Amino acid sequence: MKILIALSALLCLAGTCPTIRSAAADEVVSSESMSVRRFGATGDGKTLDTRAINQAVEACANVGGSTVTVPPGRYLTGTITLRSHVTLDVSAGATLLASEDPTDYPLEPDSYDPSKQIRGPLIDAHDAENITLTGRGTIDGQGQVWWRRLELASPRNVGVVSDAVKAEAAKVADGRPHLIRLVRCKDVLIERLHLKDSPEWNVHPVLCKFVRVDGLLIEAAAGSHNTDGINPESCRNVQITNCWIDTGDDCVTLKSGMNELGRRMGRPDENITIQNCVMMRGHGGVTIGSEMSGGVRNVTVTNCVFQGTDIGIRIKSQRGRGGVVEGLTVSNIVMQDVPHPFTITTFYMGKDQPGDIFPIDEGTPRFRDFMFSNITARGANDAGSITGLKEMPVSDICFSNVRIQSKTSFTCANARQVQFLNCRLDPVSGPVIVLKNCSRMDIAGLQTSGASGSPPGNPRLPGQDSIR
Repeated sequence: MKILIALSALLCLAGTCPTIRSAAADEVVSSESMSVRRFGATGDGKTLDTRAINQAVEACANVGGSTVTVPPGRYLTGTITLRSHVTLDVSAGATLLASEDPTDYPLEPDSYDPSKQIRGPLIDAHDAENITLTGRGTIDGQGQVWWRRLELASPRNVGVVSDAVKAEAAKVADGRPHLIRLVRCKDVLIERLHLKDSPEWNVHPVLCKFVRVDGLLIEAAAGSHNTDGINPESCRNVQITNCWIDTGDDCVTLKSGMNELGRRMGRPDENITIQNCVMMRGHGGVTIGSEMSGGVRNVTVTNCVFQGTDIGIRIKSQRGRGGVVEGLTVSNIVMQDVPHPFTITTFYMGKDQPGDIFPIDEGTPRFRDFMFSNITARGANDAGSITGLKEMPVSDICFSNVRIQSKTSFTCANARQVQFLNCRLDPVSGPVIVLKNCSRMDIAGLQTSGASGSPPGNPRLPGQDSIR
């Protein structure tokens, strides 16, 4: 035995450490790292490598955890399931190429409604801990075919298409795969990767704790359907930093389940920091909702640039959702050519109107305690809008050191305790701010340069609905 131990030590010093045989495949597996090539992955972009990659992950997990390496090549694959203590390293020059066949993504129970089956993601994990996705490689969702299927499935095409087209449209009947969906995981790191053309959402942690997303480049074609960048849902302690996101939908969205299912789960999205990111072209730079029925709280967004997104900060809900959004701080933001810098609304969908009033119940959403500071916006259409419910106004909002150059006014409806401190709004036309059914408004610190024809300086609060 002593001789064997000594021999092992000599081998390690020589750079040839002992290896362990995998229980998942008849392969000799290093206890340090392993390549998917050793399990039969071809990387030719044509052969389905799902089984080989999953065997490598399984073998790594069976030795207590290690790193699975994806070397240069194009690896066509369906769902890859990560295990605890496993790192998946997609090397520079390597691409995980998502299969276009829905059967390569097994259905799995919805996290909020286990009776419902949804399409599995490309990279999956359930109840795992200490997992990492890293590398300088690419994960390519090949989303174009999925977006086309969704368009073919539109109700307007029913009855006017061929059987072949109907068969293609049916492939999205159970949804589209996300690139990355992790459920009930703990201690997660996703870093450095290039994610492109996801069939639907890109990064979707659900009911996870201690998640760090760092240095991702996420892109999808303009107009691509529902290709949200990073969507933590009912997660706790999340850091999103140093990312560049350019998608066909919201860049970062915070969610916590929809309606009764979200309220029943009762898991808020909380303790979330978003910093040092660039958001391009998406619908919203940072969005909360509309699925926020479990609540969203304790969120900071800082040191970010929004360029060309439809909306800068977007907080959205509607009657029936319920839930509370509170404790949001947004600071040190630059917005360029963002048509709507701030959109805070409880009328995201539905046919109700701001003038309607309903009884307050568990389905009444509540927005409160937001702080926006050190923000500049140039090239905006409007200066911003706040629209609450008549029975539940948006409340306790503070804008400090905010500068907005826009075509039209800032509007507030059904709001109370909104404060402007050292702010300058410069609409090209119309009043500086328009109020409807608002109370306890503090505009002492709101100024204008007079670009709209109003005298420069501090506007007074008149007895009507507009402030010039």
